[in-house]
Amino acid sequence: MAAMSVIGIDLGNESCYIAVAKAGGIETIANDYSLRSTPSYIAFSGKNRILGVAAKNQQVTNMKNTVYGLKRLIGRKFRDPHVQREIQMLPYNVLEDKNGSIGIKVHYLNEEHTFSPEQCLAMLLTKLKDTATTALQTPVNDCVISVPSYFTNNERKALLDSAAISGLNVLRLFNETTATALSYGIYKQDLPGTEEPPRNVVFVDCGYASLQVFACAFNKGKLKMLTSSSDPNLGGRDIDRLLADHFSKDFQQKYHVDAKSSPRAYLRLLTEVEKLKKQMSANSTTLPLAIECFMNDKDVKSEMKRADMEAICAGLFQRVESTMRQCLQASGLSLDNIYAVEIVGGSTRIPAIKALIEKVFNKHASTTLNQDEAVSRGCALQCAMLSPAVRVRDFNVTDVQNYPIHLSWDSSPSGESAGEMEVFPANHAVPFSKLLTFYRTEAFSVKAFYGGDIPYPDKNIGTWVVKDIRPSRDGKSQKVKVKVRINLHGIMTVSSASLYEAKESPEPESPDSKQQQQDGEADLKENGGAEQQNVDAPMADETANGAAAAAPEVGSGSSWTKKISAWFSGDGGDNKKKLAKSVELPIEALTFGFSNVEINKFTEQEYQMIASDKQEKERADARNALEEYVYELRNKVSSNDELGQFILESDRDELVRRLDDMENWLYEEGEDCNKQVYIDKLANLKVMGEPVQQRRLEHELRPAIVEDFAKSLQLCMKALELIRKKDPKYGHLTGDEVNSVEQAFNRYYQWLEDSRGKLQSAPKHLPPPITIAQIRQEKGSFESTVNAILNKPAPKAPSPPKETQEQQQNAEQSGDKLSNQQQQDNMEWSST
Repeated sequence: MAAMSVIGIDLGNESCYIAVAKAGGIETIANDYSLRSTPSYIAFSGKNRILGVAAKNQQVTNMKNTVYGLKRLIGRKFRDPHVQREIQMLPYNVLEDKNGSIGIKVHYLNEEHTFSPEQCLAMLLTKLKDTATTALQTPVNDCVISVPSYFTNNERKALLDSAAISGLNVLRLFNETTATALSYGIYKQDLPGTEEPPRNVVFVDCGYASLQVFACAFNKGKLKMLTSSSDPNLGGRDIDRLLADHFSKDFQQKYHVDAKSSPRAYLRLLTEVEKLKKQMSANSTTLPLAIECFMNDKDVKSEMKRADMEAICAGLFQRVESTMRQCLQASGLSLDNIYAVEIVGGSTRIPAIKALIEKVFNKHASTTLNQDEAVSRGCALQCAMLSPAVRVRDFNVTDVQNYPIHLSWDSSPSGESAGEMEVFPANHAVPFSKLLTFYRTEAFSVKAFYGGDIPYPDKNIGTWVVKDIRPSRDGKSQKVKVKVRINLHGIMTVSSASLYEAKESPEPESPDSKQQQQDGEADLKENGGAEQQNVDAPMADETANGAAAAAPEVGSGSSWTKKISAWFSGDGGDNKKKLAKSVELPIEALTFGFSNVEINKFTEQEYQMIASDKQEKERADARNALEEYVYELRNKVSSNDELGQFILESDRDELVRRLDDMENWLYEEGEDCNKQVYIDKLANLKVMGEPVQQRRLEHELRPAIVEDFAKSLQLCMKALELIRKKDPKYGHLTGDEVNSVEQAFNRYYQWLEDSRGKLQSAPKHLPPPITIAQIRQEKGSFESTVNAILNKPAPKAPSPPKETQEQQQNAEQSGDKLSNQQQQDNMEWSST
């Protein structure tokens, strides 16, 4: 654990949480403001980037350059209706960039810059990575990041690109739904056994910008996601906006001010409305709302009670109920089969949502989990499971794919027809692989797309072109096996393609192999010219996830694919056995996301911005150090209690004048100078200021140092008195040694008395005639001289001759015998 740290990141639309897996459990990391929550805000200025808490704090004064709400923009195009709706709520400039992508235009380093949402999100991840590194005092690279369960392939790939730009290695994009379920289930000791019916729990997660309702089945040591329903555009912010619109109309009638005409005023109103909403969750009485100097120097006031808020937001609460019922229906669970309904997310604290839970599920909302930190804790647990360096309790996690995925392919000149099939139905387990068998003579393409309704305008996932296919020697089609996979991140991809080239074997075909052929072909499903075969086991690098394996992995890496039995069109009853050689085929992927070249380019830009931020921080720190020194020294010099008595009047006037000049310079031409300029200016000021401060320091510390020296002399004097009284402790000292101690005592005693006299008569505004360093040096010299003599050990007494030792032992033995005889006599006397 000391060598590395595994962290989980709850990447929220409004704020983020970081959790770390430690030996004692899961711990949430505090940021540089000692807060557990870091706002998902990035701001730009003429000198640097401002990230997290500081970015949100300056939003009102820098609205055009403060970027937030990035989860709603990544992986999408500018003309996406969802994006167009979001833009209406954002105060910063969002424009259409090349290829229809989104660009965010900001003023940075005194010039205009356009960044993609993915780049901006990478900046936020850089901040979170730095926060974790600082808190844990160790480099952080591996992590698990949460994503909403409704995220599509494109959005997930965009988040992975952002993480790559920030230098994070994402072990898994973990659905927020599954992360919540994991943080709930792994600590439960009373879950039913694997052979018993599972414990079904429904979770309601309503956060700042979205609602997710999901059902999960728990058994001892494992969880299985059943289904998930979501409303991606329903959260706390939507309630805030409805209330803000209500108050803005109220203010227009009362005070004739239009809050919507001023983005800054509307932002202030949203902030106050959010506070009021939280108060209404705990209080049903009428509550006031007041904002000073709201617009046109006018103060505004209004009020609201919980019943009014519920009436205004009735439409939103109906959508919440609809999403709950949709989840209940899709799960196939009866109300009696639901053990509990757990709530997470800040907006589930609203009493109206709790009442809807009771109405739909006939159960009170349970608050077992930390409503804000459950997702980050689940991500940290998953990261620990995936990391080989951390040991975690075995807990299998089976996630599901939210939307059905279809695959289509084009026809071929050799007669194979085009086709389409549903490869992964909704709520299919992930990660999962399937093999599709095609018969082709040349390159062909397969296209993946979503079926059903998804919260994304483009259902296309991607197109993959399988290349380097050639006909067999007799000009017929070759068997091509294509592996399609939904990986740990929930991203669907075509992972490999293999050509099986037939070769005749001189050995006759055995009846057993004929039976194997029939059995194998019976397992394949004909579907429009392609055959489908499930490959249930996770990849080797994903076994830590704990997804259950139902069948052996079949793929290019299997030991038997290098020499696999395969049968093609017959040759009229020829019994010669035909073998197949597997050949890997190249695949060209045409999917959404940055290329490796673009990621490398953006990564380099990010590192340049990190270096620029660091340089600006050092420059600002140097300027602040100079400014602080100016104010502090001037205040102390002007006070007789501080430094005033340690400097001449004329020197003080000169120093104060220089300090005033430095202050004026700092706020004029010295406002934006190089770091070294501030360092040099500070050094020049210290030439005058340090001697004054040093004199005061000497004056304050000197009495204690002198007193210590006096105590050493007093101890020496006591030792000399004992020597004069012939104390045996010092009986081994010679006359010369005693004389040396007396001389040293007299000499240093006289020096200390002379020094005291000089110091008492010396003016405070001049350098002291005797410094603390000199006193310490003289004290050390005195103690080393006298201690060497006074602490000298006495010589050992000479050992007696051998005969004397024997006599002494005999005497001791006789004494022991006598003692034993006396004890015996005493015992006899006692008994008598």
